[in-house]
Amino acid sequence: MAAPQRTREPSPAWQQLEMKLTCPKQHVYELIRPVVLFDQPVAERAAETATAERTLYRHVQTFRQHGLGAAQRPATAPIRAAARLPAEAIAYLLAIKAEYPPMRHYELATICLVRFGRRPSIKTVKRALATNTLPMLTTRRFPPYHTIPDIVERRRAILRLITEGWTKKSIAGYLGISRKTVHGVLKRWDTEGLAGLKRRSSAPHRHGRRLASTVQHHVRRLQRNPLLGAWRLHAALRREGIHVSPRTCGRLMAINREVFPELRPPEPPPKKDPQPMPFAAQYRHQFWTIDIRYLDMHRLGGGNVYCISILENASRAIVSSAISRLQDTTAVLKVLLSAIETCGCPDGIVSDSGSVFRSRRLGQICHALGIQRFFIAKRQPWQSYIETAFNIQRRMMDEAEAGFRAARTWQELWIAHRMWMKHYNQERHWAHRQRQDGCDTPLSVLGDVHGRIFPEALIRRIFEALRVNRMVDRVGFIRFRHWRIYSELGLARHVITLWIDTDHVMVTYESHDLRRYEGMIARDGTIRHLSHDTKFDHPFASPQLMLWDVIEDDWGKAVPVAHAERTRVPRGKATQLTMDLDTAA
Repeated sequence: MAAPQRTREPSPAWQQLEMKLTCPKQHVYELIRPVVLFDQPVAERAAETATAERTLYRHVQTFRQHGLGAAQRPATAPIRAAARLPAEAIAYLLAIKAEYPPMRHYELATICLVRFGRRPSIKTVKRALATNTLPMLTTRRFPPYHTIPDIVERRRAILRLITEGWTKKSIAGYLGISRKTVHGVLKRWDTEGLAGLKRRSSAPHRHGRRLASTVQHHVRRLQRNPLLGAWRLHAALRREGIHVSPRTCGRLMAINREVFPELRPPEPPPKKDPQPMPFAAQYRHQFWTIDIRYLDMHRLGGGNVYCISILENASRAIVSSAISRLQDTTAVLKVLLSAIETCGCPDGIVSDSGSVFRSRRLGQICHALGIQRFFIAKRQPWQSYIETAFNIQRRMMDEAEAGFRAARTWQELWIAHRMWMKHYNQERHWAHRQRQDGCDTPLSVLGDVHGRIFPEALIRRIFEALRVNRMVDRVGFIRFRHWRIYSELGLARHVITLWIDTDHVMVTYESHDLRRYEGMIARDGTIRHLSHDTKFDHPFASPQLMLWDVIEDDWGKAVPVAHAERTRVPRGKATQLTMDLDTAA
């Protein structure tokens, strides 16, 4: 059983007596005298003198067997034990301890084993350090790690210390580095040898990724559209679930152009120095830009097709867009109303100087909603942000497999337009490539921010002179201002919208134009005359064929209603009225 440790201070009487004792024999005698002469318990005497009980037992037993001369332990025992080490080893251990004082005893023993082939015990090392004075050192064998100019010499110092028996923790403390650095140098030495000591780039090494043939096939398929660049092709691949960087797309496109001459694009025009945009928005919904693009590549026939769109300048998002056979004020107001109902009102709206954008009705509505109108300079289309969006539309949809050119019906053209609007708003935009908030698409930049919000009743009252809703009866007609107007039999019992202008009435349903009636509408809204019905393509036609749709002559699609016909009497009241008249007769 090991001797108990000293857990308390010696008594004051023993402390005073111990200060007067100069001889080791006298110290041992006074320590055991109460136990030997007066039979004081050893435990009590050990507590008074703060000495281990086992030590007192040993001194008492030695005194009783050999007398007082053998009761004292030789004071020169640590010196003789330390003297067992060679003087060279003791000097070497003392120098290391002086150079790095936190060095522990077992580490010194290991260093002695590596250097001299002999591993002393921990007690021997302790005695050697206790009985000898540490030398005064003025220099270090190795300066701190980061003060060594040569990177190879830095790492070589770590290897030298590790070969001498130093531990990684002591090496890190001695050189003033972290243990992670020590581990890294040793790992380089184990895997690369001398080459691992040289300097190399700290950038992560990325192995060249070998693209699958399917990716190259997709790139070649999309590259058939000569208007697509590397950025738009990168966005199109992401839409299909293929994540390839724009630079990789550019390299693959260059390879395809070398192999397939038919994929080579025309020569680009010379680049011009960019100029500051006059309508650059400082916040969202500060400026909207509206414009009309003629889709001349479609194959529907039956007249022109236009794309009317409104773009939010700050986020480059398309807030509203529609395709139309007409480019009049009514078509523009429909798109504007859709944008206001979705995103609120902007502070200003930018357009070119076309007559449809300078119309009186559009000006009245903008004035009522507090929207300022701005016009770009003549023959300066670069000042309009939506020109860039139309250029992207041309690249994405004009020559695409499911684009405008491939559409054979109005429904397919409408679906292609909706698909472009969705993809444009949800794909990465070049203008947002340097944003640090992770918002790189027009829709994410716009977010949930709205412009100035007006009550729905106010918006309805502002547009009520131009836009009304009516219910379609079972034969496809609607009643509006003393006129019976045919809309579409397939929309029976549905609510359709009528847009009224000074010279025509437009019948629409869900952003689709159904019919247009030319006529004359007075300032007070009274319809003087309606004729010249124009039917547009739409997906709401009745599945039942109608005989009069084949006949070219007008069969009365817009007919004025007489006052007698407008008076409706309930069936019960009409019967009672007839009986009263017969009785009176």
